[in-house]
Amino acid sequence: MVKKITVLFAIYIFLNILNLFLIEKAFAYSNTRKDFAKVLGEISDRKVNAENYQFTASYKADVSEGYKAEIKPGDARAANLKAFFRKYNSDLYNYADKIIQEADKYQFDYRLLPAIAMQESNLCRVIPDDSYNCWGWGIYGTTVTRFDSYNDAIETVSKGIKEHYIDEGLVTASAIMKKYTPPSQGSWQNGVNTFLKALE
Repeated sequence: MVKKITVLFAIYIFLNILNLFLIEKAFAYSNTRKDFAKVLGEISDRKVNAENYQFTASYKADVSEGYKAEIKPGDARAANLKAFFRKYNSDLYNYADKIIQEADKYQFDYRLLPAIAMQESNLCRVIPDDSYNCWGWGIYGTTVTRFDSYNDAIETVSKGIKEHYIDEGLVTASAIMKKYTPPSQGSWQNGVNTFLKALE
Protein backbone atom coordinates (compact mmCIF):
# COMPACT_ATOMS: atom_id res chain seq x y z
CA MET A 1 0.00 0.00 0.00
CA VAL A 2 2.84 2.40 0.90
CA LYS A 3 4.59 1.54 -2.35
CA LYS A 4 1.41 2.31 -4.32
CA ILE A 5 1.02 5.70 -2.59
CA THR A 6 4.68 6.51 -3.30
CA VAL A 7 4.22 5.69 -7.02
CA LEU A 8 1.06 7.80 -7.21
CA PHE A 9 2.82 10.69 -5.46
CA ALA A 10 5.75 10.44 -7.89
CA ILE A 11 3.33 10.52 -10.85
CA TYR A 12 1.57 13.53 -9.30
CA ILE A 13 4.87 15.42 -8.90
CA PHE A 14 5.92 14.52 -12.48
CA LEU A 15 2.61 15.75 -13.93
CA ASN A 16 2.87 19.04 -12.01
CA ILE A 17 6.43 19.63 -13.29
CA LEU A 18 5.33 18.77 -16.85
CA ASN A 19 2.39 21.16 -16.54
CA LEU A 20 4.65 24.02 -15.39
CA PHE A 21 7.08 23.30 -18.24
CA LEU A 22 4.29 23.38 -20.84
CA ILE A 23 2.86 26.62 -19.42
CA GLU A 24 6.31 28.27 -19.64
CA LYS A 25 6.77 27.09 -23.26
CA ALA A 26 3.30 28.33 -24.24
CA PHE A 27 4.05 31.74 -22.69
CA ALA A 28 7.39 31.97 -24.55
CA TYR A 29 5.73 30.97 -27.83
CA SER A 30 3.03 33.58 -27.33
CA ASN A 31 5.62 36.32 -26.78
CA THR A 32 7.56 35.23 -29.88
CA ARG A 33 4.38 35.40 -31.97
CA LYS A 34 3.65 38.90 -30.64
CA ASP A 35 7.18 40.07 -31.53
CA PHE A 36 6.88 38.55 -35.00
CA ALA A 37 3.49 40.21 -35.55
CA LYS A 38 4.96 43.54 -34.43
CA VAL A 39 7.80 43.30 -37.00
CA LEU A 40 5.36 42.38 -39.77
CA GLY A 41 3.15 45.28 -38.74
CA GLU A 42 6.07 47.69 -38.92
CA ILE A 43 6.95 46.43 -42.39
CA SER A 44 3.36 46.70 -43.65
CA ASP A 45 3.08 50.25 -42.20
CA ARG A 46 5.69 51.32 -44.72
CA LYS A 47 3.69 50.45 -47.81
CA VAL A 48 3.88 53.11 -50.51
CA ASN A 49 0.97 54.98 -52.07
CA ALA A 50 1.53 54.22 -55.74
CA GLU A 51 -1.18 56.47 -57.20
CA ASN A 52 0.82 59.67 -57.68
CA TYR A 53 4.32 59.06 -56.41
CA GLN A 54 5.48 55.49 -56.33
CA PHE A 55 8.90 56.05 -54.79
CA THR A 56 8.14 58.32 -51.84
CA ALA A 57 10.36 58.80 -48.83
CA SER A 58 10.54 55.45 -47.12
CA TYR A 59 10.33 56.67 -43.55
CA LYS A 60 7.79 58.58 -41.50
CA ALA A 61 8.74 62.22 -41.21
CA ASP A 62 7.26 65.55 -40.28
CA VAL A 63 7.58 67.17 -43.71
CA SER A 64 6.62 70.60 -42.35
CA GLU A 65 10.20 70.91 -41.05
CA GLY A 66 11.87 69.06 -43.93
CA TYR A 67 12.86 65.44 -44.21
CA LYS A 68 14.82 63.79 -41.45
CA ALA A 69 16.10 60.23 -41.52
CA GLU A 70 17.77 58.08 -38.94
CA ILE A 71 18.90 54.47 -39.17
CA LYS A 72 18.23 52.61 -35.95
CA PRO A 73 19.27 49.05 -35.04
CA GLY A 74 15.61 48.08 -34.75
CA ASP A 75 14.66 49.46 -38.19
CA ALA A 76 12.30 46.89 -39.70
CA ARG A 77 13.36 47.92 -43.20
CA ALA A 78 16.87 46.52 -42.67
CA ALA A 79 15.44 43.22 -41.45
CA ASN A 80 13.12 43.15 -44.45
CA LEU A 81 15.98 43.73 -46.92
CA LYS A 82 18.29 41.24 -45.23
CA ALA A 83 15.62 38.55 -45.36
CA PHE A 84 15.12 39.27 -49.07
CA PHE A 85 18.88 39.21 -49.79
CA ARG A 86 19.38 36.05 -47.73
CA LYS A 87 16.58 34.30 -49.60
CA TYR A 88 18.40 34.90 -52.89
CA ASN A 89 21.93 34.49 -51.48
CA SER A 90 22.89 38.00 -52.57
CA ASP A 91 26.16 39.81 -51.94
CA LEU A 92 24.04 42.83 -50.98
CA TYR A 93 23.11 41.21 -47.65
CA ASN A 94 25.80 43.19 -45.79
CA TYR A 95 24.76 46.43 -47.50
CA ALA A 96 21.10 46.62 -46.41
CA ASP A 97 21.78 49.51 -44.02
CA LYS A 98 23.78 51.35 -46.69
CA ILE A 99 20.93 51.04 -49.20
CA ILE A 100 18.45 52.42 -46.64
CA GLN A 101 20.83 55.23 -45.69
CA GLU A 102 21.18 56.35 -49.32
CA ALA A 103 17.44 56.02 -50.00
CA ASP A 104 16.72 58.21 -46.98
CA LYS A 105 19.41 60.68 -48.02
CA TYR A 106 17.85 61.10 -51.47
CA GLN A 107 14.26 60.67 -50.25
CA PHE A 108 13.06 57.71 -52.31
CA ASP A 109 11.61 54.31 -51.46
CA TYR A 110 14.31 52.04 -49.99
CA ARG A 111 12.94 49.10 -52.00
CA LEU A 112 13.73 50.70 -55.38
CA LEU A 113 17.46 49.87 -55.58
CA PRO A 114 16.99 46.22 -54.54
CA ALA A 115 14.10 45.84 -57.01
CA ILE A 116 16.19 47.22 -59.89
CA ALA A 117 19.16 45.04 -58.84
CA MET A 118 16.92 41.98 -58.87
CA GLN A 119 15.60 42.85 -62.33
CA GLU A 120 18.99 43.75 -63.81
CA SER A 121 21.33 41.17 -62.29
CA ASN A 122 19.40 38.72 -60.14
CA LEU A 123 20.72 40.64 -57.10
CA CYS A 124 24.34 40.82 -58.33
CA ARG A 125 24.65 37.20 -59.43
CA VAL A 126 25.04 38.12 -63.11
CA ILE A 127 27.26 41.19 -63.43
CA PRO A 128 30.41 42.12 -65.40
CA ASP A 129 33.58 40.92 -63.66
CA ASP A 130 34.97 43.26 -60.99
CA SER A 131 32.26 45.84 -61.67
CA TYR A 132 30.12 45.76 -58.50
CA ASN A 133 27.43 46.96 -60.91
CA CYS A 134 24.22 45.15 -59.95
CA TRP A 135 21.98 47.79 -61.51
CA GLY A 136 23.08 47.75 -65.16
CA TRP A 137 24.05 51.36 -64.54
CA GLY A 138 25.87 52.77 -67.57
CA ILE A 139 26.07 49.39 -69.29
CA TYR A 140 25.20 49.48 -72.97
CA GLY A 141 26.85 47.97 -76.04
CA THR A 142 30.51 47.45 -75.18
CA THR A 143 30.46 50.16 -72.49
CA VAL A 144 30.60 48.89 -68.90
CA THR A 145 30.57 51.21 -65.89
CA ARG A 146 32.62 49.75 -63.06
CA PHE A 147 32.65 50.76 -59.41
CA ASP A 148 35.35 50.37 -56.77
CA SER A 149 33.01 48.62 -54.32
CA TYR A 150 29.35 47.93 -53.56
CA ASN A 151 29.38 51.03 -51.34
CA ASP A 152 30.60 53.14 -54.26
CA ALA A 153 27.97 51.60 -56.54
CA ILE A 154 25.11 52.13 -54.07
CA GLU A 155 26.09 55.77 -53.51
CA THR A 156 26.50 56.53 -57.24
CA VAL A 157 23.32 54.78 -58.40
CA SER A 158 21.25 56.30 -55.58
CA LYS A 159 22.43 59.80 -56.45
CA GLY A 160 21.83 59.13 -60.15
CA ILE A 161 18.32 57.78 -59.57
CA LYS A 162 17.49 60.91 -57.59
CA GLU A 163 19.01 63.46 -59.97
CA HIS A 164 18.27 61.90 -63.36
CA TYR A 165 14.93 60.23 -62.69
CA ILE A 166 13.03 61.29 -59.55
CA ASP A 167 13.93 64.99 -59.86
CA GLU A 168 12.81 64.88 -63.50
CA GLY A 169 9.39 63.58 -62.51
CA LEU A 170 10.06 59.94 -63.40
CA VAL A 171 8.56 58.52 -60.24
CA THR A 172 7.06 55.18 -61.26
CA ALA A 173 8.68 52.03 -62.63
CA SER A 174 7.02 52.57 -66.02
CA ALA A 175 8.29 56.16 -66.25
CA ILE A 176 11.81 55.20 -65.16
CA MET A 177 11.86 52.33 -67.67
CA LYS A 178 11.42 54.67 -70.65
CA LYS A 179 14.74 56.34 -69.88
CA TYR A 180 16.56 53.58 -67.98
CA THR A 181 16.01 50.86 -70.57
CA PRO A 182 14.12 52.25 -73.60
CA PRO A 183 14.07 48.98 -75.61
CA SER A 184 12.01 47.23 -72.92
CA GLN A 185 8.42 46.53 -73.94
CA GLY A 186 7.20 46.51 -70.35
CA SER A 187 9.00 43.50 -68.92
CA TRP A 188 11.43 45.72 -66.97
CA GLN A 189 8.68 47.68 -65.25
CA ASN A 190 6.73 44.47 -64.54
CA GLY A 191 9.80 42.89 -62.96
CA VAL A 192 10.63 45.93 -60.84
CA ASN A 193 7.03 46.25 -59.65
CA THR A 194 6.94 42.52 -58.82
CA PHE A 195 10.06 42.84 -56.65
CA LEU A 196 8.79 46.02 -55.01
CA LYS A 197 5.67 44.10 -54.05
CA ALA A 198 7.77 41.19 -52.72
CA LEU A 199 9.54 43.64 -50.42
CA GLU A 200 6.35 45.08 -48.89
